[in-house]
Amino acid sequence: MGEAAARPLRADAERSVRVILEAAERVLAEDPGASMEQIAAAAGVARTTIHRRFASRQALIDALASSAARQLARAVDDGRPDTAPPLVAMHRITANVLQIKGAWAFALGLPAESDSEAAVLHQGIDRSCVALLERARAEGLIDEAADLEWVRRVYYALIGESLHNEPEGSDPDALAARVIDTLLRGAGPRS
Repeated sequence: MGEAAARPLRADAERSVRVILEAAERVLAEDPGASMEQIAAAAGVARTTIHRRFASRQALIDALASSAARQLARAVDDGRPDTAPPLVAMHRITANVLQIKGAWAFALGLPAESDSEAAVLHQGIDRSCVALLERARAEGLIDEAADLEWVRRVYYALIGESLHNEPEGSDPDALAARVIDTLLRGAGPRS
């Protein structure tokens, strides 16, 4: 976002950027090749407003990816992965993440340059997830021999599957319970 990222925006400018990013998510999810003009129309702003905030289409997409990654990082932090009991944290984080990923699927699906803000945030989320899985293992929720990087990848896959195959408007808490139950107990018979 160039200069706008270097200094805080006024409240009205911040709202304008938020409206543009929300419109960009909707429009680009339907048509990844959509133009800045189409995004401006969906946001209800003049094309010049978008060009004033974002120097190029790529700058807009980068800002969209960063914004979505920041929201995802906040969703993880809101679940208190370092302090809440592991099972509680896993459930809260999963429900939060399902909501964010459902709302920002396009932006969160974008490949990120390795040194971009979005990539750095995703790396932090991955580390936080593994640390939480370590806490869960210490409490006996995960087998002590489990490869936690593999468990993290399976967990992410379960979240992705629940987003792709559940009807819109599904209860995030119910989906979170299902994801966590499948991750920790699998599909085997209950003893």
